[in-house]
Amino acid sequence: MEEGNHSEVTEFILSGLTDRPELQVPLFVVFLLIYGITLLHTPMYFFLSILSFCDLCFSSIVSPKLLLNFLAERKSISYATCAVQMSLSIAFADAESLLLALMAYDRYVAICNPLLYTVTMSRQLCKQLVAGALAVGMVDSVIYTSFIFRLSFCSSSIIRHFFCDIPALLVLSCSDTRINEIVMFVFTCLFTVGSFVTVILSYVYIISTILQIRSTEGQCKAFSTCSFHLTAVILFYGTQFFIYLRPTSSYSMDTDKVASVFYKLVIPMLNPLIYSLRNTEFMGLQKIEKQIRST
Repeated sequence: MEEGNHSEVTEFILSGLTDRPELQVPLFVVFLLIYGITLLHTPMYFFLSILSFCDLCFSSIVSPKLLLNFLAERKSISYATCAVQMSLSIAFADAESLLLALMAYDRYVAICNPLLYTVTMSRQLCKQLVAGALAVGMVDSVIYTSFIFRLSFCSSSIIRHFFCDIPALLVLSCSDTRINEIVMFVFTCLFTVGSFVTVILSYVYIISTILQIRSTEGQCKAFSTCSFHLTAVILFYGTQFFIYLRPTSSYSMDTDKVASVFYKLVIPMLNPLIYSLRNTEFMGLQKIEKQIRST
């Protein structure tokens, strides 16, 4: 990998979502509303509270700078701030990916082994699992960010994006980025694909157990509550696969911006709305467990 002379670039220019002046204020209002909804929700339960924290951090890494740039004439971001933004973004993306897998496993234990739930998913174990997810995310972010910012950025300082995203910086670099692309692909497979497979396997067992419920009403209730979690999973993992499992040669500014808005801003706003329905789910969980035990 070519070592870059970082004195060549001291700051980047973020092109933002659009360069049309008449859209800056309306978009500022829209994304301020999205960010405000993300800030104001109330988390419930242990895993949900941690997921809410990650959503808040995830959105806060990007939203303030995005909002500021809607109103600023010069949409610059320093070299160091860009590195920090990318590092934290990777850390919380990995943590959220692992948390979604942990929540799927938690649901598997609650539905498939309800009598052992309190023993299997003890408070101490849950804390250890969450701490592990956050630690893994931080380690991954440090490793990958160090790979990115060893590259040279000498041809242009304009990032065709609204934040310091990995593909946008790889396209901007004048170094050989093949190793970075391989590292990105491997890490995405390890964390995102690995977590997604865990979710799918958990739901295979969950659905198998639900089909054993004798009551049609109980089956419908269980399937409906699972559908909300699966909606969040599909939205999150789908956009990650789209953005990070493609070669930089197929990078498209417009499509990646849309996907990133969904991934960075809309999903953190939707998650509280989706998971708030788990309050009703937990109220009916004991009834479902009784039906499972009677089969």
